Amino acid sequence: MSTKEQHLRKPEWLKIKLNTNEHYTGLKKMMREKQLHTVCEEARCPNIHECWAVRRTATFMILGDVCTRACRFCAVKTGLPTELDWQEPERVAESVRLMNLKHVVVTAVARDDLKDGGAAVFAETVRAIRRKNPLTTIEVLPSDMGGVYENLKTLMDARPDILNHNIETVRRLTPRVRARATYERSLEFLRRAKEMQPDIPTKSSLMVGLGETREEILETMDDLRAVGVSILTIGQYLQPTKKHLKVEKYYHPHEFMELKEIALAKGFSHCESGPLVRSSYHADEQVQSAKANG
Repeated sequence: MSTKEQHLRKPEWLKIKLNTNEHYTGLKKMMREKQLHTVCEEARCPNIHECWAVRRTATFMILGDVCTRACRFCAVKTGLPTELDWQEPERVAESVRLMNLKHVVVTAVARDDLKDGGAAVFAETVRAIRRKNPLTTIEVLPSDMGGVYENLKTLMDARPDILNHNIETVRRLTPRVRARATYERSLEFLRRAKEMQPDIPTKSSLMVGLGETREEILETMDDLRAVGVSILTIGQYLQPTKKHLKVEKYYHPHEFMELKEIALAKGFSHCESGPLVRSSYHADEQVQSAKANG
């Protein structure tokens, strides 16, 4: 076995504890009954057992489960999506009510087949949740919606509590890692969101382990701060299947702690950084921390 193969063997700190208690099975049953999708399942999130079984939280994925993009890091299936389901917003809102969530994250597949990128359904989902759950804070995690100003405005006019859009990786690696999306377009998307609704916090996420340098990570932090992003999550990239990009490096937990300290020193109001951190991991705590430190 080569030195590189030994280095890239999954380290101990990435082992995941499975938990399929009644909360986990009950939540899974409800998702199927409501004909809803979660990014927890579709993207094979390593935290699904903790979030579903222990924290009883989930990230809803709207606009179907088929993405029009084929990003080389993501396990969500790619293809030609089905037509829009205009009843989906109400089903999501009702599920939020049944789960009694204080904070909910709503993401979606990229819908480049739609002129508005799915913005109208996204906005209606925010409004439906707000009607049935007036005390619940709402975080949205959209694609760049083609970079079209009007699409983002449709979503921001619904006034979610947090706008989250992931930069995913550093500038140099973006063409290899992300399909159709560009580094500059994501920055512009975040800048415009802040410009439209200055009081709504913006958030982004960065994967590490794809071959980026430390200097490139710090440059990405600076770029995100320059467009007003206040919440940052940093997590380890994990290869979902053999068809996806390989892991170039497993970062040690101490390295994640260092990146968190750097991010906070650069002015982020909150940074969640760790091997298993994902964009919506402990999102409720991120919001509260950002408010306290904002």
